Amino acid sequence: MSEFQLYFLLGKDHILDYANGYDHILFVVALCAIYVVRDWKKILILVTAFTIGHSTTLALAIFNIISINASLIEFLIPLTIFITAISNLFLRETSLSQGRLQVNYVLALSFGLIHGMGFSNYLRALLGKDHRIVTQLFAFNIGLEFGQIIIVGIFLAVSFIAIDVAKANRRDWKIVLSSAIGGIALILIKDRLLAL
Repeated sequence: MSEFQLYFLLGKDHILDYANGYDHILFVVALCAIYVVRDWKKILILVTAFTIGHSTTLALAIFNIISINASLIEFLIPLTIFITAISNLFLRETSLSQGRLQVNYVLALSFGLIHGMGFSNYLRALLGKDHRIVTQLFAFNIGLEFGQIIIVGIFLAVSFIAIDVAKANRRDWKIVLSSAIGGIALILIKDRLLAL
């Protein structure tokens, strides 16, 4: 197995690790909770905004340009999940159909910066003292994105079944899903506040 493949798989497995990385999965689902399959272009913009955010801080942290306390980042990640989930409750479906810049795109980009710092702690631990990190960083990031696309695909399939097949109300789907994610995020916030 090549070094690129190794770090690609580590990135993919890191984001898909539902036992240890479920906070990242919750965030991606919270970002997508207001969308349905026919909104795939908007989801692509959203995922790209998140990618730009976390790729930026992941690179800056790995190259030791920025450094933030790991405990603070571990607290901020569930806070981003909570804010995203709660903001979903106030978005109307009519505002999603308009072509203007949406608040959730800005949230995805901004909160991606925080999530990138969380990924950086994991990747830095893997790299150790290795100074040749460009290939590893790129491969890890591509793996993260691949894992994120898998999460989005699974979410859209479940959303399609719930809304288009089972005829669940789109607004109710969004409220139930976002409320559940917000509740889980509150528990994570409480647990991580105690660890600060």
